[in-house]
Amino acid sequence: MAGDRSRPSQDCLVFGPLENEIMEVLWQAPGPMTVREVLGALNSGRATPLAYTTVMTVLSRLAEKGAADRTKAGRGYAYSPVVTDEAAMAVREVIRDFGVSAVGHFLDEILSAPDLRERFDKLMQEGPGR
Repeated sequence: MAGDRSRPSQDCLVFGPLENEIMEVLWQAPGPMTVREVLGALNSGRATPLAYTTVMTVLSRLAEKGAADRTKAGRGYAYSPVVTDEAAMAVREVIRDFGVSAVGHFLDEILSAPDLRERFDKLMQEGPGR
Protein backbone atom coordinates (compact mmCIF):
# COMPACT_ATOMS: atom_id res chain seq x y z
CA MET A 1 0.00 0.00 0.00
CA ALA A 2 2.39 2.60 -1.29
CA GLY A 3 0.21 5.60 -0.50
CA ASP A 4 -0.74 4.51 3.02
CA ARG A 5 2.36 5.20 5.07
CA SER A 6 0.95 6.17 8.44
CA ARG A 7 3.90 5.63 10.74
CA PRO A 8 4.71 6.24 14.37
CA SER A 9 6.40 9.67 13.87
CA GLN A 10 9.97 9.72 15.16
CA ASP A 11 9.50 6.68 17.40
CA CYS A 12 10.17 4.17 14.65
CA LEU A 13 11.35 0.84 16.00
CA VAL A 14 12.34 -0.69 12.67
CA PHE A 15 14.60 2.03 11.26
CA GLY A 16 16.97 4.41 12.98
CA PRO A 17 16.60 8.16 12.33
CA LEU A 18 19.03 8.29 9.37
CA GLU A 19 17.73 5.01 7.96
CA ASN A 20 14.25 6.49 8.13
CA GLU A 21 15.36 9.65 6.29
CA ILE A 22 17.03 7.57 3.59
CA MET A 23 13.99 5.33 3.20
CA GLU A 24 11.80 8.44 2.80
CA VAL A 25 14.06 9.58 -0.04
CA LEU A 26 13.87 6.15 -1.68
CA TRP A 27 10.08 5.95 -1.25
CA GLN A 28 9.63 9.31 -2.96
CA ALA A 29 11.99 8.52 -5.85
CA PRO A 30 10.58 7.51 -9.24
CA GLY A 31 13.21 4.78 -9.58
CA PRO A 32 16.49 3.43 -8.19
CA MET A 33 18.91 6.00 -6.79
CA THR A 34 22.69 5.98 -6.51
CA VAL A 35 24.44 6.84 -3.25
CA ARG A 36 25.34 10.26 -4.70
CA GLU A 37 21.69 10.96 -5.60
CA VAL A 38 20.48 9.97 -2.14
CA LEU A 39 23.24 12.08 -0.59
CA GLY A 40 22.19 15.08 -2.67
CA ALA A 41 18.55 14.70 -1.65
CA LEU A 42 19.49 14.37 2.03
CA ASN A 43 21.93 17.28 2.04
CA SER A 44 19.68 19.80 0.30
CA GLY A 45 18.63 22.20 3.03
CA ARG A 46 20.73 20.46 5.68
CA ALA A 47 22.92 22.69 7.88
CA THR A 48 25.64 20.07 8.35
CA PRO A 49 26.00 17.88 5.27
CA LEU A 50 26.31 14.13 5.60
CA ALA A 51 29.40 12.35 4.29
CA TYR A 52 29.18 10.16 1.20
CA THR A 53 30.57 7.20 3.16
CA THR A 54 27.92 7.61 5.86
CA VAL A 55 25.09 7.39 3.35
CA MET A 56 26.82 4.53 1.51
CA THR A 57 27.14 2.55 4.75
CA VAL A 58 23.51 3.11 5.77
CA LEU A 59 22.24 2.15 2.29
CA SER A 60 24.34 -1.01 2.44
CA ARG A 61 22.85 -1.89 5.83
CA LEU A 62 19.34 -1.24 4.54
CA ALA A 63 20.05 -3.68 1.70
CA GLU A 64 21.35 -6.26 4.20
CA LYS A 65 18.17 -5.83 6.29
CA GLY A 66 16.03 -6.46 3.21
CA ALA A 67 14.51 -2.96 3.20
CA ALA A 68 16.28 -1.86 -0.01
CA ASP A 69 17.31 -3.61 -3.18
CA ARG A 70 20.84 -2.99 -4.48
CA THR A 71 21.68 -3.30 -8.19
CA LYS A 72 24.97 -2.62 -9.95
CA ALA A 73 25.09 0.85 -11.53
CA GLY A 74 28.42 1.67 -13.13
CA ARG A 75 31.15 1.35 -10.52
CA GLY A 76 28.66 1.58 -7.66
CA TYR A 77 25.12 0.60 -6.83
CA ALA A 78 21.62 1.98 -7.19
CA TYR A 79 19.08 1.39 -4.43
CA SER A 80 15.32 1.07 -4.44
CA PRO A 81 12.91 0.30 -1.62
CA VAL A 82 11.73 -3.29 -1.19
CA VAL A 83 9.14 -2.43 1.45
CA THR A 84 6.43 0.21 1.13
CA ASP A 85 6.75 1.53 4.68
CA GLU A 86 8.02 0.73 8.19
CA ALA A 87 4.95 -1.35 8.92
CA ALA A 88 5.77 -3.67 6.03
CA MET A 89 9.33 -4.02 7.31
CA ALA A 90 8.11 -4.67 10.84
CA VAL A 91 5.77 -7.41 9.62
CA ARG A 92 8.63 -9.00 7.65
CA GLU A 93 10.84 -8.97 10.74
CA VAL A 94 8.14 -10.41 13.01
CA ILE A 95 7.36 -13.20 10.56
CA ARG A 96 11.07 -13.88 10.03
CA ASP A 97 11.66 -14.07 13.79
CA PHE A 98 8.49 -15.89 14.85
CA GLY A 99 7.22 -17.60 11.69
CA VAL A 100 3.80 -19.24 11.54
CA SER A 101 3.12 -18.44 15.18
CA ALA A 102 3.22 -14.71 14.37
CA VAL A 103 0.75 -15.18 11.52
CA GLY A 104 -1.62 -16.94 13.91
CA HIS A 105 -1.39 -14.08 16.39
CA PHE A 106 -2.00 -11.52 13.63
CA LEU A 107 -5.12 -13.44 12.66
CA ASP A 108 -6.29 -13.65 16.30
CA GLU A 109 -5.95 -9.87 16.58
CA ILE A 110 -7.84 -9.31 13.32
CA LEU A 111 -10.69 -11.59 14.36
CA SER A 112 -11.04 -9.93 17.77
CA ALA A 113 -11.36 -6.36 16.46
CA PRO A 114 -14.28 -5.48 14.15
CA ASP A 115 -12.45 -2.58 12.46
CA LEU A 116 -9.44 -4.78 11.71
CA ARG A 117 -11.71 -7.58 10.46
CA GLU A 118 -13.45 -5.16 8.10
CA ARG A 119 -10.10 -3.91 6.75
CA PHE A 120 -8.81 -7.49 6.40
CA ASP A 121 -11.94 -8.58 4.49
CA LYS A 122 -11.56 -5.60 2.13
CA LEU A 123 -7.89 -6.40 1.50
CA MET A 124 -8.71 -10.04 0.81
CA GLN A 125 -11.32 -9.01 -1.76
CA GLU A 126 -8.91 -6.60 -3.49
CA GLY A 127 -6.26 -9.31 -3.84
CA PRO A 128 -2.50 -9.00 -4.32
CA GLY A 129 -1.02 -5.69 -5.38
CA ARG A 130 -3.96 -3.71 -3.99
